[in-house]
Amino acid sequence: MTLNRRHLIATAAAAAALVLGNAHAAGVSDTEIVIGTHLDLSGPTAAGSPMLRNAMQMRIDEANVKGVHGRKLRLVTEDNGSQPQLAVRAVQKLIRSDNVFAIVNSFGSGPNAATVKMATDAGVVVFGPWAASAIIQKVAGNSPLLFTTVQNYDTTTATGLSWAVKNWGVKRIGVIYQEGPFGDLIRAGVSAGLKDAGLSPVAEAAYKVGDIDFSSQVARMKAANVDLILAGTVVRETVGVMAEVKKLGWNDVKVVTSLPGRSSIVARLGKDAVEGLYGLGGWKLHDNDTTDAAAKKFQADYKARFNQDADENAANAYSYLDWFIAGLEAAGRNVTAESFAKTMQSVPHQDFTTYTRQSWANNHVTPELVSIDQVRAGRWVQIAAPVGGIVK
Repeated sequence: MTLNRRHLIATAAAAAALVLGNAHAAGVSDTEIVIGTHLDLSGPTAAGSPMLRNAMQMRIDEANVKGVHGRKLRLVTEDNGSQPQLAVRAVQKLIRSDNVFAIVNSFGSGPNAATVKMATDAGVVVFGPWAASAIIQKVAGNSPLLFTTVQNYDTTTATGLSWAVKNWGVKRIGVIYQEGPFGDLIRAGVSAGLKDAGLSPVAEAAYKVGDIDFSSQVARMKAANVDLILAGTVVRETVGVMAEVKKLGWNDVKVVTSLPGRSSIVARLGKDAVEGLYGLGGWKLHDNDTTDAAAKKFQADYKARFNQDADENAANAYSYLDWFIAGLEAAGRNVTAESFAKTMQSVPHQDFTTYTRQSWANNHVTPELVSIDQVRAGRWVQIAAPVGGIVK
């Protein structure tokens, strides 16, 4: 084949474009890497979002002391108000105006479900969305650019409930669940957790997002004479269910909250109402008197910078961003979204928030370990070592 001058120029231009494309991915320049996030800064969970933003900025500032392969990291934060439509506008801005390389620690199942495919289709890495991981993976079509770090609600519920049946001998199980995808995952986990024992729930009661009165749901559990209530609840709902149980003087029933409900804010806000509550935990909790050196350092650094105590939300946001930065380091100077995703597959993670060394299975965190905790004297205390296994 004979190449004329026009062919040579076209070939050279294509090669140059290829080189430039490999050298500079979206959000990556000679001097910086731009990452974005969208959090609830004005909606129902706005009180906790500054913890995530602050912890991310702290980890970025630490990384920027030496840089990542000669580049500084820059964080752009947008408000999603816990509303999918606001999240769509926020992510459109992050992609089109801010030209971000990745979206990290974005908050909310609804906001993430509404935006994750838009982001990955645009070639943006989505790392550690705070959402129902199985749903987000499905919505994104199992995109190789999506990495989920929140343990699945169905598998963790199954693990914890199976442990309870074997160790407590409970047989009459009642389930209180939220209407919608979150509740569907909880119920699937309950079915899986009871299958080996040949059991099924003897009572179920749904609630709607925003409900504050759980008297009817708990009354249904009481009428069925359950010996364990699995509460598929988050913060306020967990406190509400347990308060109703205490109000009835129902002392011979065990109440176990699923993964989202086992949080320090439940123990802090619920006070006496949640004493004795059990919870399924997917990450380590550290009080101010922790003896873990890494946790103590994180807490001290956060307190010194922001003049407030860090909770587990701050710790997890810091931890997930640290894992993301480790992936950037491993991917090298000529990082692209594709090379990052490929490299990240072999980047493990372990720190003061994890029960063990973590890695990836189909771009989802593994192993999914679950601890069994109980609120005692106003704090969560681990009563059983983490159980679980590798995600298939």
